Formats: sequence, structure tokens, C-alpha cells
Amino acid sequence: MEKIILGLPKGSLNNVNRGNTYQLFIDAGYEVSGYKPGEEAYEIEITNDESIKAYLTRPQSTPVELNRKMVDIAIVGEDWVNEESVVNKNTIEKIGDLNYGQTRLIVAVPNDSEYNDLTEFFIKNKDRKTPILCFTEYPNLTRQHIMNNPGYKEVFGDKSPLVQVRSLIDGDNTQVQVINSDGATEVYIAKGADLIVDNTQTGSSLKKAGLKELETIMHSSAGLYAGPGCIGDKKEKAIAIYEQLLGATNGRDYFDVKFNVKNELAQNASDFLTENKFCSDEPTINTGNSYSQINVLIPKKLFPKMLNGIKQFNASAIVRSNVKQYIK
Repeated sequence: MEKIILGLPKGSLNNVNRGNTYQLFIDAGYEVSGYKPGEEAYEIEITNDESIKAYLTRPQSTPVELNRKMVDIAIVGEDWVNEESVVNKNTIEKIGDLNYGQTRLIVAVPNDSEYNDLTEFFIKNKDRKTPILCFTEYPNLTRQHIMNNPGYKEVFGDKSPLVQVRSLIDGDNTQVQVINSDGATEVYIAKGADLIVDNTQTGSSLKKAGLKELETIMHSSAGLYAGPGCIGDKKEKAIAIYEQLLGATNGRDYFDVKFNVKNELAQNASDFLTENKFCSDEPTINTGNSYSQINVLIPKKLFPKMLNGIKQFNASAIVRSNVKQYIK
């Protein structure tokens, strides 16, 4: 098979405090060289799978690389895929969500602003003489969201906001200008911007910058995506990679728990775990001379309740381990 070209994200999705895609691959059973957070190389080796060739990609450019068949598959946030899809529709396929890197794309204004939503903002600024300035790393999604806003339609009709990405300019409504920010978007409010559109996890960084959210454009998380060059054997390989990675993200939600009870209580303890849905399937019972070891895979959020429940069976030698991978 021809090697499948994989794009691995640079930035927040490979940050130990947010995504750590490197650790995801390690937990999924891949041996990875050149991709430790903060030490990423441009070319990355998956040393135990010669069918994968990996490169470092910037989230902003990853969908472009997918569309142009520079990479076959890539891990990237849905927000960046949607930003590209505004102008290049239905060319990137989502293999599946990977359940990490959650964020929201939001519209924000200064904290002392009188506006409660974007509709109110446009209506109250309808007689304004100077242009409304909005800075963002998502000019396509931002323009689309603005044009769909009832307040904008009431004031400006079908006119397209002017969009500027460096020296490239498009659009006929110079009264509303969407300007590409190239990062650090929140600082533009202090410099005189009226609005920003930015991604946020908790909203805390916006509050520190003296901003408030007006509304959410979309929710996003990291997923594995395929471009139009991912077909045939490559598509099958992409699905296999996704299932292996998903097993690792699923595993993060579970504990592997073992404990001992007397033989005569083993079945009762097992029934208790099953009836209360404390296990993914059913417990494993390994019977010894006097004691049985019970092994169960349990959602982390249920562990305290389960731990309290097994005390009635005089459970002992309780061992709890993290799960590296759980393929359902």
C-alpha cells in the first residue's frame, strides 16, 4: 500500500494542558519520534507503522492541505474545517470525533458594552458614520455568521461585509469590515476594534481581557479528517487509525479496578456491579482457594459510588489503574 500522509497538529492540540495529541498516539500504541509537545519536528516518525508518513501542520492551514491532497488525513479542530468549508464545500470528510480539544467559537465585545446580542449591536449602530471593525482568525465563518444575523440584514440587506486578509480584500459593505488577526485576537479590542470572533474553552481569558461574550457561533472539538485524496486502501487505513485513537480517548474515561472478596460473596459482588451498571460489560471473576479477584472496567465518574458499594462485601486489596485504551 502507498503510504498514508498524516497531518499532526501544532499548537494547542499538542499542549499538555489541553490536547496532547502526542500522548494520545502513545496511549493508542504508536511509537512516535519528533512530536513531544514543545519539541515538534516538521517530519514526524511513526516508528512501529511504516505505512504512515507524518508531518507537522498548523491548524489554520490543515484543511487547505487536506483539500489540495498535500496530506491524506489530519487531526484538526472542526472550527478550522468549517472555516475552509465556507469556500470549499463538501471536500473534507470527517472520519470521526476524538473527544478532546473542546472549544467554542464566540463573538465578543468590551465588557462595558450595552449590547446583549449581535442583532442589537447592528441595530443600535445603524446610523454610525465610521466603519464597524471585527478582528478574527476566522474571516469566512465570521462573514457568514454576520450575513445571517437578523440585525445585519435589517440594516444592510444582502451586502457582503468587507473582508481583509493582509492585502487581499473582498466584499462590498465597507461599513462592516472583518479583518484577519493572525492570532492574539483579544488585544484588538484594546486597540479600537468593535468586535472580535475567537475560540475559547472556558471564557476566562476573555474576561481577563475585559471582554464579554455576545453569542456562540459553533462548538468544536478535535477529530480525524480525510481529504479527497484519501480513497481505497488509504480510506481503510484511515478508519483503522481512527478506531485505534478513539480507543485511547475512550480509555481516558475509565478505571481498571481489581479487588478481592471471599469466594462465597463473589457472585453477589459481581451481580451488584452489573445491576448498578458499574461495569462496561460484566465483571471477571478469578476464583482462588478462599478468595476471588474481581476485575471490572468502570467509568471514572462512577468510581467513588462503586467503591462505597463494595464495602458491603468486605472488599480488600483494591487496586485502581488508568486505562490506556478501550476499544468498544
